[in-house]
Amino acid sequence: MSVLKNRAVLRWLVPVTAGVAVVGGGAAIGTLAAGADPALPPRTAAQLLEDLRSSRLDGLSGTVVQRADLGLPPIADLAGAAGGNELASLVTGTHTVRVWYGGPDRQRIALVDTLGERDMLRNGRDVWTWSSRTNTASHRTLSATDKTMPSAPATPVEAADKALAAIDPSTAVTVGRTAKVAGRDVYELVLTPRDKDSLVHQVRVALDAKEHVPLRFEVLADGADQPAFEVAFTQVDFRTPDADQFRFNPPPGVTVTEEKASAPGPTRQHRPDAEQRPDVRTVGTGWTTVLVAKLDAAGLTGGGAPSARGARPGESAGPAGDPGRAGADAVAGLLGGLPKVSGDWGSGRLLTGKLFSVLLTDDGRVLAGLVTPERLYQAAKG
Repeated sequence: MSVLKNRAVLRWLVPVTAGVAVVGGGAAIGTLAAGADPALPPRTAAQLLEDLRSSRLDGLSGTVVQRADLGLPPIADLAGAAGGNELASLVTGTHTVRVWYGGPDRQRIALVDTLGERDMLRNGRDVWTWSSRTNTASHRTLSATDKTMPSAPATPVEAADKALAAIDPSTAVTVGRTAKVAGRDVYELVLTPRDKDSLVHQVRVALDAKEHVPLRFEVLADGADQPAFEVAFTQVDFRTPDADQFRFNPPPGVTVTEEKASAPGPTRQHRPDAEQRPDVRTVGTGWTTVLVAKLDAAGLTGGGAPSARGARPGESAGPAGDPGRAGADAVAGLLGGLPKVSGDWGSGRLLTGKLFSVLLTDDGRVLAGLVTPERLYQAAKG
């Protein structure tokens, strides 16, 4: 079954594409700090890496600006509707995010835009989400094995964790210039992929000279002199926020939905959501790794059972008016307009951006990576 006709993969594709775009890091469009570069004691790349690895973050609050110019069609903004994750929309445009961190069991993220605010809070095992636009909230209780917050990198700290995992012999690590970010002196660590099939030219991580915490994260696409994606603090405070910042106080008139508590350690076959993520494998290593998702004959892993809403594979995932269905339908229409491509690997459609390529084959595969389309074709053939 073609992925273009399968809503399970449509709900999964865009958030995964967003994740692929930041596997090598996040990036800055322009520079958020101005002025003369500060004079700091020299540090080698090895010393900066050790500073970054050994840095300790007990508490933090601040304002983060994320900017993206990935050369995408208007598809990423639909990720929230199609994938159920509002953070996925951060892969396009400019966004302001307020963040608070009080330890591994206390976090808060507030997405601020012209139409309102969306908050995500964790306080111990309690997780709340709230939208000022609709004045609705949801609450769930985490199990001991549950992940905490949505998985889009909302800060340079989270993005840097992903970049460090990419450092191997395929990466050249050097020291860039010193600078100021959010009014603080920083060193710049530069990661450069050695493989020419990678679309990433450089990843630049600005480390606070005193706290050794990433304050800015940039990715430059190959052949470009301006970053394609940025995550940068414009204001930061390293004091631990007050406990009140992590308590959710429902505003007057809010509609609260209580989600079912997660069972400890659920397996993929027993998750309540029948629209499970397709099986994913990787081809290659380092910066030219390609993610490959293969749907089974029914279009869903696990045998094509009906969804929680009663939809069968290939059918709409929800009733008319359902945001998930509307998002999937819109994404399907946009994907159907992508250029057709073919070769000795088969045929399909190609989505390209400045930093990544995605191949959707007619035999039901999705291949994505920070690579040229030619590398995807090689992986599809193999």
